[in-house]
Amino acid sequence: MEFAGRLLQTCSTAAAPRKLTEMPQPQRVISTRNSNLKLTNMGSRQQWNTEYSGRLIASGVGERWEEFQGIKNWEGMLDPLHDDLRDEILRYGEFVEAAYRCFDFDTASPRYADCVQESESYIEKVGLGKSGYKVTKSLYATCGIQLPNLTDKIPRWMSATCSWIGYVAVCDDEEEIARLGRRDIVVAYRGTATCMEWLENLRASLTPLASDMASSAGGDCMVQSGFLSLYTSSKPEKPSLQKAVIEEIKRLMRRYKGEKLSITVTGHSLGAALATLTANDIANAVEDPPLVTVVSFGGPRVGNKNFRRQLEKTGVKVLRIVNSDDPVPKVPGFVLEDGGDKSRRRRRTNGLSKWLHKLVYADIGEELRLNSRDSPYLSDCGVATCHDLRTYLHLVDNFVSSNCPIKTTAKRVLKNSRLPEKSTAMAG
Repeated sequence: MEFAGRLLQTCSTAAAPRKLTEMPQPQRVISTRNSNLKLTNMGSRQQWNTEYSGRLIASGVGERWEEFQGIKNWEGMLDPLHDDLRDEILRYGEFVEAAYRCFDFDTASPRYADCVQESESYIEKVGLGKSGYKVTKSLYATCGIQLPNLTDKIPRWMSATCSWIGYVAVCDDEEEIARLGRRDIVVAYRGTATCMEWLENLRASLTPLASDMASSAGGDCMVQSGFLSLYTSSKPEKPSLQKAVIEEIKRLMRRYKGEKLSITVTGHSLGAALATLTANDIANAVEDPPLVTVVSFGGPRVGNKNFRRQLEKTGVKVLRIVNSDDPVPKVPGFVLEDGGDKSRRRRRTNGLSKWLHKLVYADIGEELRLNSRDSPYLSDCGVATCHDLRTYLHLVDNFVSSNCPIKTTAKRVLKNSRLPEKSTAMAG
């Protein structure tokens, strides 16, 4: 108990929003060609007013939407980065940004760890106003760690076990549906924000997936214990994140049966891990699912090789956006390379203790690797800035190719930036 208490005290500092001083604040997180994002700071609490001068237009998405969703594993699109794919990545980054903006970070607020307002239309006001999507479901994650005889000795906000984690939205604008070439369903998750979520992050060992989430892999299909706990735990008054999101996806698929659909699950940091678990679950729990794609920003490792094989077998497409200077994608555990002689690899693996086997992870999907040092405004930034969602969106917006990693216009983009400081967590 004393150990858990010390962890909570340590995590309370990390969970509190911090001010970035290392880099200029981005004004926009999508292409400047078509949008104008206006943000205001009123009093001690951040409030956002989003106005669009025009919708983000990406030519050719409708005809090739399956390619942009990864049906061919983004072959030939990542290096150099295809301009339309860039716009799609940034567009999904906006959905994640909206999740951060809606979360109440104020530990003194009665709505701490919840959405800042009860109305789901608020999500649209702070980030999705003219995106062509509407929010259909708010999502909550519950921590499965039990802290008996401790919660009465610490502030309520430090022991909050259930928190608002994101939402489900569906494209309902006919013009946007025509541009996209299908009706898109989005699940968006924020990153770590509460002390209890930090505690779940620290549970780095692998644990088997339940039978309803695993296909033929069975007990050999394993994922990080804490992420799975946040995804499957529930409270009497709140269903699990798993139940809520799967039921909503099934409902939307029944409603739009017969239409051309896609499901995109996106998130940053912890949200990227939950996005991967959600996509896997949709592919296994939903009958005849459409193309399911994960767009993850700065996500940690999630599972072992068998989990990766299961994702590949079910057709889930994963695009991981990674900053080489960000430590979060390099944890938890470690990865054993697939190269070399099979018998040699088997001897090396068999030599590991049973306990160490629970720390052997595998990277999944396709990777878009960026580097904050390529930007003159991020070359000396700290760890928190390297992991911040705003950094990722800045790098995506300005990445050209491995031979020309940054646009010459990057200076102008950052110089005109004013993204809110409390909108993105800097957690794992």
